[in-house]
Amino acid sequence: MVKRLFISVLMMAATAGYAFAQPAFKGGQSALLDFLRTKIVYPEYSRQNCIAGTIDVAFKLDKDGKVIEAKVAQGLGIDLDDEALRVIKLTSGKWTVPADYVSTTSIIQPIRFDADQTRCGTTKAIDMQAAINDYKNRQELENAVTNFYINKYKGTADLSKEPTIIALKKQLGFDDELISDMLKQANEKLKQHDNEGACTDWTFIHNIGSDKADSYIAKYCTQ
Repeated sequence: MVKRLFISVLMMAATAGYAFAQPAFKGGQSALLDFLRTKIVYPEYSRQNCIAGTIDVAFKLDKDGKVIEAKVAQGLGIDLDDEALRVIKLTSGKWTVPADYVSTTSIIQPIRFDADQTRCGTTKAIDMQAAINDYKNRQELENAVTNFYINKYKGTADLSKEPTIIALKKQLGFDDELISDMLKQANEKLKQHDNEGACTDWTFIHNIGSDKADSYIAKYCTQ
């Protein structure tokens, strides 16, 4: 089940050397906090494994307040990084930029993800680090699954390997429950008018051998 969890957000601009006025989120800091709270969709792996942490996203603003050159400046190397980057991009166009602002200046936005204490309790740091390491280690196995099905759709896969791939899917937990959760997650992003984010989730579902997102891909993700 997809849940929106509270994040502590602190904004700081890397502009100590400038005396110029700085960009401001339209409506002020409280509006920024409210925006992020309503837009964050806690990623499935980190939600299930009670991973919390702070992700620093660096970005620049053009004269119209649009986010450009956004990237993770410091993260955990897991799905929280992707979500922090996604939600920062959603703030594009919602900033007021002074006329004398130096647009080459980067803004650093730390975003704190806090796991659900009711379900997770107090997760030990060693357990959280083990889950982070597992995420990184499983990427090669995930790639093996998605590459197989991408090639299968192209007609170039070695079908004799499919039983091994099916076993990998079971090992990774790529089952109907995960697909259902990811469909809900994609729907949350679609409601935010984030077609790109939703299409990423639907494409992943497609690339692990399921057709449950195909109708959405056809409707929202094709040119």
